[in-house]
Amino acid sequence: MYRIIVLGVLSLCGGAVSHTYHLGACPVVEPMPGFDMNQMLGVWYVIQKTSTASHCITYNFTRTDEPGTYQLQQDSQHFILGLTPLKHDYRYTGVLTIPDIAVPARMKVRFPLSVAGSATYTVISTDYNKYAAIFTCQKLAFAHRQSATILSRTKELDKMFVDKMRTKLASFGVDPYDLSIISQTECPKHPNGTSEGVNINIDPETFSSHNIGEAVRKTGGVIADGVEYVVDAGKKVYHKVASSKEDLTEAPAGNNRAMNADAEWLP
Repeated sequence: MYRIIVLGVLSLCGGAVSHTYHLGACPVVEPMPGFDMNQMLGVWYVIQKTSTASHCITYNFTRTDEPGTYQLQQDSQHFILGLTPLKHDYRYTGVLTIPDIAVPARMKVRFPLSVAGSATYTVISTDYNKYAAIFTCQKLAFAHRQSATILSRTKELDKMFVDKMRTKLASFGVDPYDLSIISQTECPKHPNGTSEGVNINIDPETFSSHNIGEAVRKTGGVIADGVEYVVDAGKKVYHKVASSKEDLTEAPAGNNRAMNADAEWLP
């Protein structure tokens, strides 16, 4: 139950940090020419990032089994939970894709708690060994929200490279003074990139119907089957609104599990 509450808090607060809102379309930011994602893989330390109070932020880029698709794992100490007595090692995993292989530095990223969909994820500059600068932007109805990040392969980055990346961002109309300095001192260690010591782990499978059912099952097995059914049925509700042809009294397709007659249903 505490996990569900914490995820709710993070989903509400996630939109308030790590980016800024602006009217109009996303700024035109040129992707780095000749970019090679294979050299970008591995762990990076976040040195500066748009408007965030979180600290000890690291990125870990890894391959997936699908060509042109990568995982971006972000570890941090979340500032909201830092105000509570809870342990707050926080891991957030998104999926990166390359829509156009001719422009590999211009990617798309999707995170589990992002209700507005995917965002552009552009690598502006990197030497792969010391520094990198990334710009993300997500279109909204009449505005956009954007974020810039300066990365380093080590916990500290020479001011010369920091200034170089800030100047690069400014050349595209991105205000470098929106960036917060990220502390990398007294940070927890997660051996070999594992989840050891991580208290909150949100990845693309976190909100699957199975995982939600398992979370509820811990609080009462009698309603767990019902929760999984409702989550799957939610997908049918969407299609019902879209087509107005489906019978919502049927069980979701592919769900052959017998429903527990003792389960109580919420209106």
